[in-house]
Amino acid sequence: MAHAEAGGSLPVPNVQALEHTYEQIPERYITVEESAKEVIGGLDISSAIPVIDLKRLLDPESSKVECAKLGSAFEDWGFFQLINHGVPDEVIRNFKNDITGFFKQPLEEKKVYSMVPGNLEGYGQHFVVSDNQKLDWADLFDLMLRPRDSRDMKFWPSNPPSFSKGGIVFVAIPGHGHGVEPESLQDIFKGQPQSMRMTYYPPCRQADKVMGLSPHTDGTGLTLLLQVNEVQGLQVRKDGKWVAVNAVDGAFIINCGDILEILSNGRYKSVEHRALVHPTKARMSAALFHQPCQDATVGPLPELMKKDGVARYSSISYMDFVKGYFAAKLDGRDHLESLRN
Repeated sequence: MAHAEAGGSLPVPNVQALEHTYEQIPERYITVEESAKEVIGGLDISSAIPVIDLKRLLDPESSKVECAKLGSAFEDWGFFQLINHGVPDEVIRNFKNDITGFFKQPLEEKKVYSMVPGNLEGYGQHFVVSDNQKLDWADLFDLMLRPRDSRDMKFWPSNPPSFSKGGIVFVAIPGHGHGVEPESLQDIFKGQPQSMRMTYYPPCRQADKVMGLSPHTDGTGLTLLLQVNEVQGLQVRKDGKWVAVNAVDGAFIINCGDILEILSNGRYKSVEHRALVHPTKARMSAALFHQPCQDATVGPLPELMKKDGVARYSSISYMDFVKGYFAAKLDGRDHLESLRN
């Protein structure tokens, strides 16, 4: 699929290998511009960020009110937490155990699934495009999930044994509230391409000097994040300040990606976010990315352009978009803003 064919990433040492061996943080990981000491907004994000109830969204008696909340969440925050999503607790628990089990394996066993040149699937790092750029304090493991025939099974772990048998199905309704018919999105998201990125953020004794994941927006349609363990670290840029996100127990954190902002002609917001690391505890998370199909052309939906009287973004093939996205590394909103008219 498109993200796996975007040119790959240069190989760099696995951060887990440094976790217990470094005396001083290697220079390439020391972050100056975006310090973890930056002032964090004093909002209680777990109550301030919208919480959407999928059961209410699908209930005819409450769907209108919940749909309005969903539209506001996309427009004002670009993030929300989804509850009553219907994924059984046992499925989520087993999924978390599989991710934890994979990252706990010895490095040599994980390296069996290392990324290969020109491909972004497997174990390693993304967004490394030069030999002197700053690096994030994290290792990741990336897999294509859908369509099923896009899976490259050489990257699917045999240990834990249950890994390749599991899966989580998510539901999203991005077109509600603006008169967008589902058919308008079918050609763009046909086959419902999905990839999954599992990330391990090792502890760092000088956590204020490194960044787990640099500030960025997601170059996808929609992202669903599952907090794998109890260690928080996700932060969202809201009104110029970084605000900590604390996951509601059992909820999925969902955010709008660049593609959805473009399709909505700027109504929905693809918001910058980042991840910090903990000084003594590892953090793990899993993100599911909903992507356009590989041959899609991405641009503002015609019915929204007609309503607005202007196209706020240029149209671009999804393959060209994603190549530029990965080549630019993590650059806040810069890549998205380059497509503004």
